[in-house]
Amino acid sequence: MGLFSGAQGKAARGFREAQGDLHIDGVTKVFTDFTAVDDLTLDVPRGSFFALLGPSGCGKTTTLRMVAGLEQPTSGRILIGDTDLTGSRPYERPVNTVFQSYALFPHLTVRDNVAFGPKRRGESDALRLADEALELVEMTRFAGRKPGQLSGGQQQRVAVARALVNRPEVLLLDEPLGALDLKLRRQMQVELKGIQTEVGLTFIHVTHDQEEAMTMADTVAVMNLGRVEQMGHPEVLYDLPRTTFVANFLGQSNLGNGRVVDTDGDDLVVEVAGTTARIPKARSTVSSGAVTFGVRPEKVRISDERPRDAGNDVRATVVDVSFTGVATQYLVTVPSGSTWMVYEQNLDVERNHLRPGDEVWLEWSSGHAFGVATDDDAAASGTAAAAPDDADAPDDTDAPDDADAPGDPTARPAASVDAP
Repeated sequence: MGLFSGAQGKAARGFREAQGDLHIDGVTKVFTDFTAVDDLTLDVPRGSFFALLGPSGCGKTTTLRMVAGLEQPTSGRILIGDTDLTGSRPYERPVNTVFQSYALFPHLTVRDNVAFGPKRRGESDALRLADEALELVEMTRFAGRKPGQLSGGQQQRVAVARALVNRPEVLLLDEPLGALDLKLRRQMQVELKGIQTEVGLTFIHVTHDQEEAMTMADTVAVMNLGRVEQMGHPEVLYDLPRTTFVANFLGQSNLGNGRVVDTDGDDLVVEVAGTTARIPKARSTVSSGAVTFGVRPEKVRISDERPRDAGNDVRATVVDVSFTGVATQYLVTVPSGSTWMVYEQNLDVERNHLRPGDEVWLEWSSGHAFGVATDDDAAASGTAAAAPDDADAPDDTDAPDDADAPGDPTARPAASVDAP
């Protein structure tokens, strides 16, 4: 559409004409005696939707601030295409950010909020560009309203329009859906993905919400302690985690520390959780010795009768049964003492008859199992829970305030991605 058909006025006020993939090259950020980002290298293909996912304190927000120019790396470089942006200020970068707080001007109308950036750069058709951006996010009929007269979802759309109107090379999304209720958040996930597909810009989404990242992104990078633990397509990360941390953080996993005792063709034979199980060699990062066995809760079948085919099964005791609507969640104790979880979709008309204290059998296909190097602390509980929903990431407090306020709609930030 017209909003992205030209680049007139873009070079005004020192904006750099950087175009291409985003490169984060060996970036480290140290705050006094704390290393927030540790030798991070990422390549984000132009036009992709990339998510930087991790718990509070993992370094994702600090990475966003460095791409935005709100922080400078202690070492390393940040580039878009062949243009080195390291050391440049936020307003010099072809990047914009949508913040969780939206940072809209309360005294301006929706239209004037969106037109603020182009007007500040002296573009003569600022209002036309604002109208096109509002049309893109389906907010044209609210153009004359003030932000205080809009719902949270409508304010979020205006914040996206205000960022897009500047025709950035990269758009950063800093937990932009965190303030919305669950239903609206899911609706906005679909809408943002649709907008990204339509405009073809590079979107970098920084979040601690794993479902949000997997729903929206083409590529997800899971961060921990300032480094990327694993990166790839959401389905690949979920189905085949390569570390205990990723298995724990991305969804939920039934984990158990075991030992490889034999091989059988393309499978490893593992003793774990009081039983013998198989893991395909291609699905394990460990080929001998200690291993952490894992299988997702929805891949496990539960029955009060022993499976006919022995192997990849274990006897267990029901601890808790929770009806969640579309599924029933079971917590069970296996012989090793660990608590495992089972999700069973509610397909039958008859009500579930299993109750706490019942003896049951768990069964799974070896093709759904995975093996990773043992991390005693992470796998000790046997069941890995999702990361807590805590939007106040320590990354934010680690980084000192910058004179260039993130709320300035003309400021422009960036992000990072490796092709899946």
